[in-house]
Amino acid sequence: MAKILVVEDDPDVNRTICTALVYEHHTVESVLDGADALDRMKAYNYDVVVVDWQLPGLTGLEVCREYRTNGGKALMIMLTGRAKLTEKEEGLDAGYDDYLTKPFDVRELIARIRALLRRASSRITGNVLAIGSVKLEPNTYRVTRAGKEIKLVPKEFAILEFLMRHPNIVFSCEALMSRVWTADEESSPEIIRTHIKNLRKKLDVSGEPELISTVHGVGYRLVEPAQTSS
Repeated sequence: MAKILVVEDDPDVNRTICTALVYEHHTVESVLDGADALDRMKAYNYDVVVVDWQLPGLTGLEVCREYRTNGGKALMIMLTGRAKLTEKEEGLDAGYDDYLTKPFDVRELIARIRALLRRASSRITGNVLAIGSVKLEPNTYRVTRAGKEIKLVPKEFAILEFLMRHPNIVFSCEALMSRVWTADEESSPEIIRTHIKNLRKKLDVSGEPELISTVHGVGYRLVEPAQTSS
C-alpha cells in the first residue's frame, strides 16, 4: 500500500487512474491542476505522485522542479503526450523517476508504480515485505506471523505496511494520519490508538516478541527482532 497523489486535469482519466489504484489497495488523492498539487505536496507526505505534463497554470514540469527544489522525496511519474526524446529527458532531469507516454494502459501505470516502490524498498523480496516472522504481501493483501495468517481491516493493513517499510522510526499519531489517511477521510489520534491496539492484539503470537512499541509522549514504531530487547 502506498499513499499516492494523482495530478491530472482530465476528469475521466483522473477518475480511471484513481479507481484502478484504489482497487490495488493504495490510499489515493487527486487534484486537477498544478497549484493544488503543490499545496497538497507541501501539506502531506506521499509515496508516489503521478503528474500530467500539460496542466492548467503550472505545468507538470514546473510542479516537479519546485517540489524537488524544496526537498520533496516522493517517487514521481510523468504522464506525457510528448513523444520527443529531448522532452522526456527534460522531465527526467527535472526530477521525475519515470514517465509514461499517452495514450497508455492503466495496467502499465500500475506496474510501473509497483516497480518503483519495489526498488525503493530494500526489504521487499519478490512481492513479500518481511521483518522477523511477519510477512506482508501487498499484492494479495495477506499477512502472516510465524506461518499463522492474520486478518486485518484495511486501515490496520495500511498502518502495518507503512511501519514495516520504515522500521525503528518513531511516528506520531499526526504523522500516521498524514501518511495513511487521505485528506477527505475522518481521522484522529484516538482512531490511530485504537487501530494500533487492535494490531497488537492480532499480531500477538505465542513465543514471538512484541512488534509495535510505544515511545511515550512521541508515538509508535515497529521494532526489528534484533532490537526487541531494548
